[in-house]
Amino acid sequence: MTTHKQNSNTIIVNKKARFDYFVEDEYEAGLVLQGWEIKSLRAGKINLSDAHVFIKYGEAWLIGAQIQPLPTASTHMVPDPSRIRKLLLNRNELSKLVGSIERQGYTVVPLSLYWKKNRIKLKIALAKGKKTHDKRDTVKDREWQRDHSRLMKKHN
Repeated sequence: MTTHKQNSNTIIVNKKARFDYFVEDEYEAGLVLQGWEIKSLRAGKINLSDAHVFIKYGEAWLIGAQIQPLPTASTHMVPDPSRIRKLLLNRNELSKLVGSIERQGYTVVPLSLYWKKNRIKLKIALAKGKKTHDKRDTVKDREWQRDHSRLMKKHN
């Protein structure tokens, strides 16, 4: 889990999700957050590696995301770093997700968290889990790309 500096709007990218799952469709969801969470996100104090999305009663929820409170958080409340957060999706997106999860064996995972017009958005994906041999193939391809770019750089 690293903070991604390529795009200044990106807060964090969940690299583990693309390693563990085949990503099919991507959706953009809003998040219902508290004030202290926004301040912590500006400081980059979030971990999405163990997070996943579940859908219950026609609503999407993010669980397992850890937002660490800043030491300067308000003293009159006790922040919960791992609370369940509601995701804001429209009805059509929710019905597509529910259908795929129930009938086709997909799961929904968070990919990245970013700013969009002073709002925090979460990119979620409909994904299928990879088997161990698929993960080995991913590692092999990544190492080959790294070696290939080194060889090309050396020749130029």
